[in-house]
Amino acid sequence: MRIAVLGTGMVGRAIAGRTAELGHEVTIGTRNVATLRDRDGDWAAWAAQHPGVGLATFADATADADLVVNATSGTASLAALTAAGEKHLAGKVLLDIANPLGVDRGFPFPVLSSDEESLAEQIQRAFPEARVVKSLNTLTADLMIHPQQLAGGAHSVFVSGDDAEAKQVVTELLVSFGHTDVIDLGDISTARGTELLLSIWLRLYGRLGTPLFNFKVVR
Repeated sequence: MRIAVLGTGMVGRAIAGRTAELGHEVTIGTRNVATLRDRDGDWAAWAAQHPGVGLATFADATADADLVVNATSGTASLAALTAAGEKHLAGKVLLDIANPLGVDRGFPFPVLSSDEESLAEQIQRAFPEARVVKSLNTLTADLMIHPQQLAGGAHSVFVSGDDAEAKQVVTELLVSFGHTDVIDLGDISTARGTELLLSIWLRLYGRLGTPLFNFKVVR
């Protein structure tokens, strides 16, 4: 697949590197290519280790993609996707990994979602022709792409979305990462639950002192 990963942070780099490793054609999208290249020394080092991953503006990265991954900060997601362009998102699977967190308020960051509307639903409403699937937002970046390092991968990850075919595309990607317990929660409104799960996730992180943990639904 041609995959556009929007966001150059830890999650975006993790998803981009792993999908490229699996043989996909990957481009990372950013707001300003020149600024990133000129001012981010960490990016230069990462890019040198991943020469097969392209870099482009949000719009250029998304234009020819089969799958778009929203790995931006949750509070900036709508702006980033608007920059990518509604016409470039129309008809495409949009994997939303973002969590809207009030990072300016100190740890544990408040979750800005509610039980009445999730970020994923806001994205679906703003881009009605995109096929939004919420997933991977309930675990740390390294476990997203290498789940087998914890309990052999036998822990749970969730998908939410209105489009069954889009959820299948995302599920197949998750399985290729090594996930063995992918739970389809239902329509996009179920993303409210997974976004709010970050409230307990953050407190567990603070208590355990490591992000290398996940939830397992025993049934």
